[in-house]
Amino acid sequence: MKRLSNTTAGALKPVWNILPPDVEFHDDVRLLVWIPRGMLNRAAVNKIITVIGELETKFNEPFNRFLDTLEVHTVDLNFEHIIRVSLYRRCFYAGRPPVKTAILATDAAAIHYGRLHSLLTQGSPIKVRVFQDRKEVARWLDVPIERLAADAE
Repeated sequence: MKRLSNTTAGALKPVWNILPPDVEFHDDVRLLVWIPRGMLNRAAVNKIITVIGELETKFNEPFNRFLDTLEVHTVDLNFEHIIRVSLYRRCFYAGRPPVKTAILATDAAAIHYGRLHSLLTQGSPIKVRVFQDRKEVARWLDVPIERLAADAE
Protein backbone atom coordinates (compact mmCIF):
# COMPACT_ATOMS: atom_id res chain seq x y z
CA MET A 1 0.00 0.00 0.00
CA LYS A 2 1.29 3.44 -0.91
CA ARG A 3 1.26 5.79 2.02
CA LEU A 4 2.07 9.43 2.51
CA SER A 5 2.21 10.93 5.96
CA ASN A 6 1.25 14.42 7.09
CA THR A 7 0.43 15.78 3.66
CA THR A 8 -2.48 17.87 2.55
CA ALA A 9 -4.99 16.50 0.08
CA GLY A 10 -3.70 18.90 -2.56
CA ALA A 11 -0.13 17.69 -2.15
CA LEU A 12 -1.17 14.04 -2.03
CA LYS A 13 -2.64 13.64 -5.51
CA PRO A 14 0.43 14.36 -7.65
CA VAL A 15 2.69 12.15 -5.52
CA TRP A 16 0.18 9.34 -5.04
CA ASN A 17 -0.18 8.90 -8.80
CA ILE A 18 3.50 8.19 -9.37
CA LEU A 19 4.21 5.82 -6.49
CA PRO A 20 4.40 2.15 -7.40
CA PRO A 21 2.98 -0.37 -4.89
CA ASP A 22 6.41 -1.13 -3.40
CA VAL A 23 7.19 2.53 -2.64
CA GLU A 24 6.07 4.71 0.25
CA PHE A 25 6.84 8.33 0.99
CA HIS A 26 6.74 9.72 4.52
CA ASP A 27 6.60 13.49 4.19
CA ASP A 28 6.89 14.16 7.93
CA VAL A 29 10.36 12.55 8.05
CA ARG A 30 11.25 13.29 4.39
CA LEU A 31 11.83 9.62 3.59
CA LEU A 32 11.17 7.50 0.53
CA VAL A 33 10.97 3.77 1.33
CA TRP A 34 11.37 1.20 -1.45
CA ILE A 35 10.85 -2.47 -0.66
CA PRO A 36 11.23 -4.50 -3.85
CA ARG A 37 10.17 -8.13 -3.71
CA GLY A 38 11.25 -11.12 -5.76
CA MET A 39 13.66 -10.00 -8.45
CA LEU A 40 15.81 -6.88 -8.42
CA ASN A 41 16.63 -6.17 -12.04
CA ARG A 42 17.23 -3.31 -14.47
CA ALA A 43 13.52 -2.63 -14.92
CA ALA A 44 12.96 -2.32 -11.16
CA VAL A 45 15.99 -0.03 -10.73
CA ASN A 46 14.96 2.11 -13.70
CA LYS A 47 11.44 2.43 -12.28
CA ILE A 48 12.63 3.65 -8.87
CA ILE A 49 15.13 6.04 -10.45
CA THR A 50 12.26 7.55 -12.46
CA VAL A 51 10.10 7.86 -9.33
CA ILE A 52 12.92 9.50 -7.37
CA GLY A 53 13.59 11.94 -10.21
CA GLU A 54 9.91 12.88 -10.43
CA LEU A 55 9.68 13.41 -6.67
CA GLU A 56 12.86 15.52 -6.68
CA THR A 57 11.34 17.67 -9.42
CA LYS A 58 8.02 18.07 -7.55
CA PHE A 59 9.42 18.80 -4.08
CA ASN A 60 11.37 21.85 -3.03
CA GLU A 61 12.91 20.06 -0.04
CA PRO A 62 15.38 17.17 -0.18
CA PHE A 63 14.42 13.73 1.09
CA ASN A 64 16.35 10.66 2.12
CA ARG A 65 15.90 7.21 0.62
CA PHE A 66 15.75 3.72 2.08
CA LEU A 67 16.05 0.55 0.01
CA ASP A 68 15.14 -2.65 1.84
CA THR A 69 16.36 -5.61 -0.22
CA LEU A 70 15.51 -8.32 2.32
CA GLU A 71 12.50 -9.48 0.25
CA VAL A 72 14.61 -9.73 -2.92
CA HIS A 73 15.37 -13.33 -3.84
CA THR A 74 17.18 -12.79 -7.14
CA VAL A 75 19.52 -9.98 -8.16
CA ASP A 76 19.77 -9.68 -11.94
CA LEU A 77 21.98 -6.61 -12.39
CA ASN A 78 25.44 -5.95 -13.78
CA PHE A 79 28.32 -3.52 -13.31
CA GLU A 80 27.49 -1.55 -16.44
CA HIS A 81 23.96 -0.76 -15.32
CA ILE A 82 24.97 0.24 -11.79
CA ILE A 83 27.69 2.49 -13.21
CA ARG A 84 25.21 4.15 -15.59
CA VAL A 85 22.62 4.66 -12.86
CA SER A 86 25.17 6.02 -10.40
CA LEU A 87 26.67 8.47 -12.89
CA TYR A 88 23.19 9.54 -14.02
CA ARG A 89 22.17 10.21 -10.41
CA ARG A 90 25.38 12.19 -9.79
CA CYS A 91 24.65 14.43 -12.78
CA PHE A 92 20.89 14.75 -12.19
CA TYR A 93 21.29 15.63 -8.51
CA ALA A 94 24.38 17.86 -8.83
CA GLY A 95 24.16 21.19 -7.02
CA ARG A 96 21.32 20.12 -4.74
CA PRO A 97 21.27 19.72 -0.94
CA PRO A 98 22.79 16.55 0.55
CA VAL A 99 20.64 13.43 0.85
CA LYS A 100 21.23 9.97 2.26
CA THR A 101 20.46 6.64 0.63
CA ALA A 102 20.49 3.69 3.00
CA ILE A 103 20.52 0.19 1.52
CA LEU A 104 19.58 -2.72 3.78
CA ALA A 105 21.03 -5.90 2.31
CA THR A 106 22.18 -9.34 3.35
CA ASP A 107 22.47 -10.89 -0.13
CA ALA A 108 26.08 -10.79 -1.37
CA ALA A 109 25.13 -9.45 -4.81
CA ALA A 110 22.90 -6.71 -3.37
CA ILE A 111 25.66 -5.69 -0.95
CA HIS A 112 28.20 -5.66 -3.77
CA TYR A 113 26.09 -3.46 -6.08
CA GLY A 114 25.12 -1.19 -3.18
CA ARG A 115 28.78 -0.64 -2.33
CA LEU A 116 29.57 0.05 -5.98
CA HIS A 117 26.79 2.67 -6.06
CA SER A 118 28.21 4.16 -2.86
CA LEU A 119 31.68 4.36 -4.35
CA LEU A 120 30.46 5.95 -7.58
CA THR A 121 28.40 8.63 -5.81
CA GLN A 122 31.26 9.71 -3.51
CA GLY A 123 31.94 13.43 -3.86
CA SER A 124 28.31 14.14 -4.79
CA PRO A 125 25.46 15.33 -2.53
CA ILE A 126 24.17 11.73 -2.51
CA LYS A 127 25.61 9.81 0.43
CA VAL A 128 25.07 6.06 0.10
CA ARG A 129 25.70 3.44 2.78
CA VAL A 130 24.97 -0.28 2.84
CA PHE A 131 23.74 -1.83 6.09
CA GLN A 132 22.90 -5.31 7.34
CA ASP A 133 21.01 -4.09 10.42
CA ARG A 134 17.75 -2.11 10.29
CA LYS A 135 18.54 -0.39 13.63
CA GLU A 136 21.73 1.06 12.17
CA VAL A 137 19.76 2.33 9.18
CA ALA A 138 17.28 4.08 11.50
CA ARG A 139 20.14 5.72 13.42
CA TRP A 140 21.93 6.90 10.27
CA LEU A 141 18.74 8.27 8.70
CA ASP A 142 17.59 9.67 12.07
CA VAL A 143 14.10 8.17 11.76
CA PRO A 144 12.07 5.86 13.99
CA ILE A 145 12.73 2.23 13.07
CA GLU A 146 8.99 1.75 12.52
CA ARG A 147 9.23 4.05 9.46
CA LEU A 148 11.49 1.54 7.75
CA ALA A 149 8.83 -1.17 7.49
CA ALA A 150 6.17 -1.63 4.82
CA ASP A 151 2.96 0.28 5.51
CA ALA A 152 4.56 2.27 8.30
CA GLU A 153 2.39 4.98 9.76
